[in-house]
Amino acid sequence: MTYNFDNIIDRTGSGDLKHSVLKERYGRDDLLPLWVADMDFETPDFITKALQQRLEHSLFGYTVVPDELWISIIQWIQEHHDWRVRREWLTYIPGIVKGIGMAINVFVKENEKVIIQPPVYHPFRLTPQGNGRQVVLNPLKELSDGSYEMDFEQLAEVTDKQCRLLILSNPHNPAGICWSAETLRRLAHFCYERNIIVISDEIHSDMALFGNQHVPFATVSEEAAQISITFGAPSKTFNIAGIVSSYAIVPNPTLRRRFYSWLEANELNDPPIFAPIATIAAYNEGEEWRKQMLHYVEDNIRFVENYCREQLPKIKPLRPQASFLVWLDCRELGFNHDQLIDLFVNKAHLALNDGEMFGNGGQGFMRMNVGAPRAVLKQALQQLKEALK
Repeated sequence: MTYNFDNIIDRTGSGDLKHSVLKERYGRDDLLPLWVADMDFETPDFITKALQQRLEHSLFGYTVVPDELWISIIQWIQEHHDWRVRREWLTYIPGIVKGIGMAINVFVKENEKVIIQPPVYHPFRLTPQGNGRQVVLNPLKELSDGSYEMDFEQLAEVTDKQCRLLILSNPHNPAGICWSAETLRRLAHFCYERNIIVISDEIHSDMALFGNQHVPFATVSEEAAQISITFGAPSKTFNIAGIVSSYAIVPNPTLRRRFYSWLEANELNDPPIFAPIATIAAYNEGEEWRKQMLHYVEDNIRFVENYCREQLPKIKPLRPQASFLVWLDCRELGFNHDQLIDLFVNKAHLALNDGEMFGNGGQGFMRMNVGAPRAVLKQALQQLKEALK
């Protein structure tokens, strides 16, 4: 089957976050939204049909978690990432950011610290801070080609005995980096020696692009496996973020017992009725759709690269190795923060994510969501071109 990703879906009346909060967050609602990380592609029909089939049975009482949920997750991870996950390692969690908050409350005391690697997804900073924990910054080092690497020397300088947990973005958001096995092994060894737990957010793991390969953190060494809590979900890949279908993988029995018993005691490990249905459909029937979607996203990225090179030479997109988010380097424009926001919002009428929200190293950048029909991207870039005139 050939899927049509050029089809523009009118999301009016659906209550979608992307459009509904523009006035609140950007001060105006006449903006083309390319910000929050869900795609403007229609959720694939095999997921919708599975949900519709369950809706035909119009009684929505308490349900049990089907064994097929875990079988589908295990098989998908084995086939796509060569990782043999055991059933007992798995549990449901009600969202990855929520999972991070839960793990912080279980494993990090109020006088202990959480390490993050900015520029990085902003809840990595906001969630520990909101829970009263101190955040330690280990900024990534920018390379000459605009990409990034981990700064292990600085990490050693800022880490002390109060550092209890490190939150890893793998693949990295917003820079789209698929971390190498060598880098992850080095990070695992560093954290293992210091008894630091690593939460690896791998929600973009099924969206590697341009021949790149995602490496699950827990697979790179036995040390990594023993300190890892991995979070994943089909939500980004299959555009079902509104159906909360996240899961955790914890190989270490001691960590697992402590974390999962807390989840169970608070009844946070039971998925709502539609989450298993959507996940099973996605993982059992979604491979062809995923391949075609990634091919379309790659062409979208090439389109943005070509347009910027020819029409917007002072804006330089960093090609992502994974996902549908493009990190735009706007520093050559010479604008300060307020001027850059004014350009995109008030002049170009675009809603992107401001680079500064991702922390150190984000100044002068904007994050663009290219998970949209190409006509929408073309319109957005033309608006930006006209604004710069």
